[in-house]
Amino acid sequence: MAIPLAIRVQAVSTQLAYWLPRPVRRVLAGPPIRRDGQELALDAQLLLRMQKLAGAELVRGSVAQSRSLLELGRHLVSGRPIEPVAAREVRIPTGDGDLPATLYTPAGLPEPSGLLVFYHGGGWVVGNRTTHDNAARYLAQHAGVRVLSVEYRLAPEHPFPAAAEDAVAAFEYAHAKAGDLGADPDRIAVGGDSAGGNLAAVTAQQTVAKGGPAPAFQLLIYPATDFTKRYRSRDLFADGFFLTDAHMNWFEGHYVPRGTDLTDPRLSPLHAEDLSGLPPAYVVTAGFDPLRDEGEAYARKMRDAGVSVAVSRQPDLIHGFLNFTGVGSRFTEAVAELAGALRLGLSG
Repeated sequence: MAIPLAIRVQAVSTQLAYWLPRPVRRVLAGPPIRRDGQELALDAQLLLRMQKLAGAELVRGSVAQSRSLLELGRHLVSGRPIEPVAAREVRIPTGDGDLPATLYTPAGLPEPSGLLVFYHGGGWVVGNRTTHDNAARYLAQHAGVRVLSVEYRLAPEHPFPAAAEDAVAAFEYAHAKAGDLGADPDRIAVGGDSAGGNLAAVTAQQTVAKGGPAPAFQLLIYPATDFTKRYRSRDLFADGFFLTDAHMNWFEGHYVPRGTDLTDPRLSPLHAEDLSGLPPAYVVTAGFDPLRDEGEAYARKMRDAGVSVAVSRQPDLIHGFLNFTGVGSRFTEAVAELAGALRLGLSG
């Protein structure tokens, strides 16, 4: 997709804003925002201000328009492609046709290595491998693992449970074909952000329940875990912090068919009856995120079931920070931390 001139200009303007002296950036961003005992990072507040000035939103208009805008918007925040990381196309066979995927391999990584099966975010409706290309590259390079980024089916064309079924199929393929992917079958993690974090949690549950091969580690990045309850963080951060309450309603309306049992653990993994036996997990949340509290509730429930869980709240950040490593430094600090957790989780 060609990058329109307006997007290129906005990208340059965004980059220049982060090179300004801190006092100037503070003036541009506005007075510090404090809520729930937390103060929003200047990098995050400046990004929100720049997005508002540009009229950028996570969801706008139709599904097709929202998908296109997200693909274009990545040029504002993701930065230049991280190199040297090789990328090759992979086809994952399923009962409903092949799923496209991209295998990222950092230069010089020996075989076999750890592997992350990665599910992108986007509310099960928008987003794809392209929108998360640099996120996958960053995790591959900084965690020292291969990353298999999966193009699961999206709603509304393919509503629940299609994405969950694809997520499980992708992990099972990765395990069965580990040798072809250059991976150690005993060191395969599942992970993703937001909707992708939901799919990673679902995949871990489903594979453990089936008694077959299961992930060695879970990387759950501000995951959605519960469709049945409105958590306090959803009201605290309902508007103005990138992901909004209205966006969440829009995503749910497209992904979840009317009459679906919202306690189905393939949709709301928090409602699984038994979480014992799940692989170790690293759960990261953002302080100014409507999804914050349900992600942390899922971490507590896993811990109560005897699962080894590390929880890291980034109290000054917003939803989506995995994709914002091209601007400022605070987002990169947080993503570096979760890459380190992945490296440790697959260290063997």
